[in-house]
Amino acid sequence: MTVSYDKLWKLLIDKKISKTQLVHKSGISTNAMAKMGKNQVVRLEVLIRICNILHCQIDDIIDYSMNVDTERGGDSYEIKF
Repeated sequence: MTVSYDKLWKLLIDKKISKTQLVHKSGISTNAMAKMGKNQVVRLEVLIRICNILHCQIDDIIDYSMNVDTERGGDSYEIKF
């Protein structure tokens, strides 16, 4: 599974909002922000709070893909959302 928050960082730049301001306005933890900085998974509640502050949809702030093992021989392919 791969998560990328590059869309979020670009949106913050476009709206001239710092990460610190987003933490304060949304009420998310600095730990959640640190996880996103490392492209790690965070709780859905965190993403919803961010979207409420930025007036956007979840797919405006995150890219997600996963590797799926097929049942035949363990071959894998990637699904992107």
